[in-house]
Amino acid sequence: MSIKALFINCTLKYPPEKSHTDALIHKVAGLMEACGAETEVVRALSYNIKFGISSDEGDGDEWPQLLEKIIASDILVIGAPIWFGVRSSVAQLIIERLDGTYGERDVNGQYPLYNKVGGVVVTGNEDGAHDVAANTLFNLSHLGCVIPPNSDCYWVGDAGPGPSYMDAGGDAHLYTNRTARYMAHNCVAMARFLREHPLKTNLNELDREAENVSIAHEKAVK
Repeated sequence: MSIKALFINCTLKYPPEKSHTDALIHKVAGLMEACGAETEVVRALSYNIKFGISSDEGDGDEWPQLLEKIIASDILVIGAPIWFGVRSSVAQLIIERLDGTYGERDVNGQYPLYNKVGGVVVTGNEDGAHDVAANTLFNLSHLGCVIPPNSDCYWVGDAGPGPSYMDAGGDAHLYTNRTARYMAHNCVAMARFLREHPLKTNLNELDREAENVSIAHEKAVK
């Protein structure tokens, strides 16, 4: 069974409008395919995703459809454009909706994103790439994803308003081309490793252990 990678483009642009984040996502996706992975790219705004922190907010919420794709994947990559120095509101929405998976543990207490690999692709003008990558990868880690080395790829333009990734010739940018390759190879390699050697940590047992320690400490200080 091949490794499946899902890329969620969190652009603020509705299809079919051109998305610079989409262009960089497809570069990384192509490199993952060269590593033997199957890839799918979806645009978050193609779905009617309601605000909330559950896995189904009802009344026409289409988040469950996207969550089903996430659960079926081995690699989850968030494509996050930079707006006002931080990740787009759509990327924030996706992370907030993933919060609902905390309450959907398996028999060992593991979250649905356990044994999946997380990554991030970032585009934008000026600054903010490190902030977006750091926060997004941190969030994915807490949701259960494994974050391999060099699991981010970004391109940012010069200070001030200016051309974005495609218009600025970002496709030829050495650093971005290098990190795209690091990211693709490491994410696919880690996904294969986890397929053969999944994390078996029993979070339920650790929860009980932590609770017992806290109770014992409270009794000791009374």
